[in-house]
Amino acid sequence: MVAACQELATVPESALANEWAWTGEGSGAEVRYGAYRAAELLEEAEVTAAALVATEGNGDTLAARIIGRATVARWDLHGLLLPLDDSLLDADPGSGEWSIRLVLGHVINSQRAYGWGTAWWLTESFTAGDPALPSAVPDKVWETLPDEATAEAKGTVVDLRARMDNVLDMSAERLAGLADAKLDLGARWMGFPITIGFRLGRMASHIREHTIQVEKTLAMLGIVPGEPERLVRHVLSAYGRAEATVFGRRLAPVVEKAAGRVAEAAAEARSMMSSAARAAV
Repeated sequence: MVAACQELATVPESALANEWAWTGEGSGAEVRYGAYRAAELLEEAEVTAAALVATEGNGDTLAARIIGRATVARWDLHGLLLPLDDSLLDADPGSGEWSIRLVLGHVINSQRAYGWGTAWWLTESFTAGDPALPSAVPDKVWETLPDEATAEAKGTVVDLRARMDNVLDMSAERLAGLADAKLDLGARWMGFPITIGFRLGRMASHIREHTIQVEKTLAMLGIVPGEPERLVRHVLSAYGRAEATVFGRRLAPVVEKAAGRVAEAAAEARSMMSSAARAAV
């Protein structure tokens, strides 16, 4: 999916109106429709996969459904980042704002902290509202976390995107199978007494917060996404919504079938985008 989107992102905006025979000779459409058709295929798969998973009943956890929102947010951020040149990572937007590199290092480190910290709260198993609820996670829990401004933020855009994926996927593997009752256990966030379920919801919300920050930073740098970049983000957002229907779900025949449907749609979407990109040449 990423490779096809990268190919589409390189299409000159002026070529998006070129004719594309999307279903064979004589079936002219514009090149830009390749992206819209790809997203349509993914949205159809999302609906089908969601209906399949809904038939599973007790195999689905509330934790998996909450964490599934994080992969929607993750792929939307991928869509924003994918076309970026590495030279923009360290560009200074001014006014004391973070560079895009520092923003992404913070996103990765915070996602790691949501996983590590939530795991600690789970081992302690405090009841929500318990007066004995500690004021914070012990410092020793954070000692092994990489520094967000150096280790987490190093590398290219591709490196940073891959690191974000790895951290989110690890957290999902650890937490998506939690029994529903565990989500009501006590925890803290920013010092406030909350629940484990609240912390899981922050995994998506935090990515969205900093996606907006990256958008603002690009605007401060005078970078305005062109239509090809916007189309790529549209496709990857659609992919994230489709993936969310199975992300973190317990492997069962119906989930495997739903995941297969998403994979089939992704393959067809890739083919559509590649075909459209070739018509732009």
